[in-house]
Amino acid sequence: MSEPFHFAFFVHDLDATRRFYGRILGCREGRSTDTWVDFDFFGNQISAHTTGAVTPTQNTGKVEELLVPMPHFGALLPWGEFSAVADRVRAAGHPFVLEPRVRYAGQPGEQATMFLLDPSGNALEFKSF
Repeated sequence: MSEPFHFAFFVHDLDATRRFYGRILGCREGRSTDTWVDFDFFGNQISAHTTGAVTPTQNTGKVEELLVPMPHFGALLPWGEFSAVADRVRAAGHPFVLEPRVRYAGQPGEQATMFLLDPSGNALEFKSF
């Protein structure tokens, strides 16, 4: 099993970030100041900062003839938690870049995957194997 990671990134608005990561995705908030906030991102730490420019994303990653947003980060989730996150995103009316789907069905590496953007346009991918 791999060790938890820490990832820092830029956002435009901490209130919108708190709503998205906390209420929609279900991530517990950690420490914060007036310019950043930490979250427990499915067992990993992420830090959202307002002190720089948000990295623009482009749908340039090609996977199974689909273009996925680059750059992106995300989490590997158990199947049940993957479905619960997808359900919370739908219930909040938050759009997906790529709807939840199963890739490589019946093959080695079969996986559920979904892509979405946070309120600042940072791309996220969630997977389940």
